[in-house]
Amino acid sequence: MATTFADELRNWGPSAVGGPLMPVRDANAYCRRLAITHYENFPVASWLLPRRLRQHFYNVYAFCRWADDLADEVTGPQRSLELLGWWRRELHACYDGTATHPVFVALRVTVDRFRIPAEPFDHLISAFEQDQRVWEYETFDELLDYCRRSANPVGRLVLYVCERHTPSNVALADSVCTGLQLANFWQDVDRDLQIGRIYLPAEDCERFDYRREDLRARTMNSAFVNLMRFEVERARRYLTDGLSLVERMPGRLQLDVEAFARGGLRILERIEETGYTLWKTRPVLTRHDGRRLVWGCACRAVFRRLGIAAHRSVAAARSSK
Repeated sequence: MATTFADELRNWGPSAVGGPLMPVRDANAYCRRLAITHYENFPVASWLLPRRLRQHFYNVYAFCRWADDLADEVTGPQRSLELLGWWRRELHACYDGTATHPVFVALRVTVDRFRIPAEPFDHLISAFEQDQRVWEYETFDELLDYCRRSANPVGRLVLYVCERHTPSNVALADSVCTGLQLANFWQDVDRDLQIGRIYLPAEDCERFDYRREDLRARTMNSAFVNLMRFEVERARRYLTDGLSLVERMPGRLQLDVEAFARGGLRILERIEETGYTLWKTRPVLTRHDGRRLVWGCACRAVFRRLGIAAHRSVAAARSSK
């Protein structure tokens, strides 16, 4: 029988941790189990990852999985805030070398190996805490600040583990991650409203004369279409502006990064194809979309390598003259 988060919390929550330090091998196995059984996209992506990096990605993912569940799978915002505060204390204990939770036993190896600071992990926790307090956004700048802490840290963590963390790469990764987060928001406009969350900034709704009352009534009109066309195009710019990150990544990780970015772009295309009827239809990627994405990314990777090889051949020929 599958393990529920209630089981995880009972076994490894605040009242359970603090005993003998779990061996790193067992902690790694725990994080690997979380990664391959809880996230629908992770098994697909993991085979693209170099074997030497997979465990480190499992460890980072396990941290994110726990933080996400503490925010969404616990009864009541106040209880979530209490548990997220505990999770932050465990994070700091990890950096002090005193954490006993299996996620942090495994993660300590990763942060030491790649010299990852606590900041991106701290930012993720702060975004989950914000989810317990903020249900609507007045301005796009406020939404961007949320993306800066809820999405961008993931890209930065990937750069650390891939040993590609530079200021220029961070800017590109932030653009991709923000674009992906926005695409997810627009894909889930109806789902989020069902739980009382509104990510469409009030200032944008006002700009297109789509009232909050219209939104809560799920009114489908020309104002909504114009609003969503604007938001989709804005998300697309973030994604396309960051696509050059792909060629800066090593080996097969180019496929992984490009697949996620182009998956976001495909979601935006799906929204357009539905005529922005987001109150009736939730756009999703099909298996056919997935196969096309992987095949397209693989073909582009081959052409990039052929181009690099051709460039080197020309350079070598010129230098030999």
